[in-house]
Amino acid sequence: MNELELKYGCNPNQKPSKIFMEDGSELPVTVLNGRPGYINFLDAFNSWQLVNELKAATGLPAAASFKHVSPAGAAVAAPLSDTLRKIYFVDDLELSPIATAYARARGADRMSSYGDWAALSDVCDKQTALLLQREVSDGIIAPGYTDEALEILKTKRKGTYNVVQIDTSYVPAAIEHKQVYGITFEQGRNDLKIDEDMLKNIVTDNKSFTDEAKRDLIIALITLKYTQSNSVCYAKDGQAIGVGAGQQSRIHCTRLAGNKADIWYLRQCPKVLALPFRDDIRRPDRDNTIDVYISDDYDDVLRDGTWELFFTEKPEPLTKQEKKDWLATFSGVSLGSDAFFPFGDNIERAKRSGVEFIAQPGGSIRDDNVIETCNKYGMTMAFTGIRLFHH
Repeated sequence: MNELELKYGCNPNQKPSKIFMEDGSELPVTVLNGRPGYINFLDAFNSWQLVNELKAATGLPAAASFKHVSPAGAAVAAPLSDTLRKIYFVDDLELSPIATAYARARGADRMSSYGDWAALSDVCDKQTALLLQREVSDGIIAPGYTDEALEILKTKRKGTYNVVQIDTSYVPAAIEHKQVYGITFEQGRNDLKIDEDMLKNIVTDNKSFTDEAKRDLIIALITLKYTQSNSVCYAKDGQAIGVGAGQQSRIHCTRLAGNKADIWYLRQCPKVLALPFRDDIRRPDRDNTIDVYISDDYDDVLRDGTWELFFTEKPEPLTKQEKKDWLATFSGVSLGSDAFFPFGDNIERAKRSGVEFIAQPGGSIRDDNVIETCNKYGMTMAFTGIRLFHH
């Protein structure tokens, strides 16, 4: 089959819609269940490239959680601590390596991952399917599925869950095209290989990257390669923990991603872990409540008297000072940027979220100010010399 008709394009009024191979060759995907749409396939093809490259760069199973053609999370199969198992709500599951990677990708930013498109570098097994079964998700792309996994996934969304299999032997053309306003654009495909060689040009006084930092910077950079620009990615412990996508200014990327990284770390605070949730609370409601509890708006929720809907007893607020004290222990974070940092204010904001290691293209007329700010905090920063815009 060299074309597949879709229900509609980005919006219901955009008809007709299809994906097809211009050269008449076979499509490299097979729909095993459901009816994926236009945006589903945009997510599927971008997320597959991301996890495929993560696996190639690290040698570890990789997964991504995509929303609106940008990753909400991306990760490799690094072991999970008991705390992370708890905040990702998988402490009751047996996880295979690929399931662990998806638990990380899905769990990093649960608010953004709601209704995601999942991507796996490896065959989807029963453990991953059971994890997906209880989450709100639109679909999945993987190189294959075990019989048990496929049967489980076919039960989601009353049998309409989108399951797509990718042909791993497929190699896209070196030149790619797209149309905007009836005009065709052409460019060479971004087949840039991201590996540790990109981290050799260290420009700060501190010249040391830990092995973990190298891994996390590679994860951040590959994630950025498939994130709508401008974009910044914070990474730690084998996964993205905050992605700031599609912003018009670099500092807004850094703030957005940094705020997400802060929330990821605040969710590990003992006071948050001990929240007395009702047994009958829905998973999305629990996630939303945690987000509100961590925010500065929680006092308003308490005053509204709505705590009984979520908790068995009224929890004490997490004070600003408690949040400040907890975030002060945040460390060992890696930060990647898809383009150069124009000002040192980005480094100042990154420092607040535990950043110690940075990889960015360099090339700003104010590189000296950015380097000086890194030196002030003892950070290690490499200039990759490579921009990673994605549109």
